[in-house]
Amino acid sequence: MIKNALYSKVKEYDFEELFKKKGYAYFTNGAYNLNIIGVRAAGRNITNSFDDVLVLIYKSSSGQWQRQIYNITTDPGRYYMLNPTTRKGTAILVPGQYRGAYQIDKHRGKYLALCQKKPVKVYRDNNKNQVYDWDINSLDEGMFGINIHKAGKLSQRVDTWSAGCQVFASETDFKCFMNYCQKQIQNGLGKNFTYTLLKEEELV
Repeated sequence: MIKNALYSKVKEYDFEELFKKKGYAYFTNGAYNLNIIGVRAAGRNITNSFDDVLVLIYKSSSGQWQRQIYNITTDPGRYYMLNPTTRKGTAILVPGQYRGAYQIDKHRGKYLALCQKKPVKVYRDNNKNQVYDWDINSLDEGMFGINIHKAGKLSQRVDTWSAGCQVFASETDFKCFMNYCQKQIQNGLGKNFTYTLLKEEELV
């Protein structure tokens, strides 16, 4: 990964302790029982860049804890913030834990990714002011296709790659991530995946 501003914060951060405080599930049993954690960078202005991270924490087959960190965006790109796909406004995933909400399926029928299979919560931003609005009065819950997928081979700008999805900047990183997802299934730990989205400000 390209080490962005969040890298040093998440490299050795004790997510297990934070999850305990929040009452979230943290998976410790079995090899490749994946903790998939997105961290949204502080700030509400649209940067249109992959300045968030996805942290993957799991035990290897030898029982050693492992941690992978990837550049992603947890926010919609500038294009969809200026051109909402629905009258309600562009979707921005609400921080929280979405237990068993994802399974491997084809993103838009094209390639295997983690696809939304249970309802999630989103904010709806419809004012086109290039600032992400996290207005609790705009909350919407349902099936919106908020998938975890990839952009291009090594994308620098989000643009049209995300209308609310969690998107990897690097195709290579994404393939690596999906390989770990397959290992969870192969190790008999189920086909459902939990995704937890945090804000940078929570990492204290």
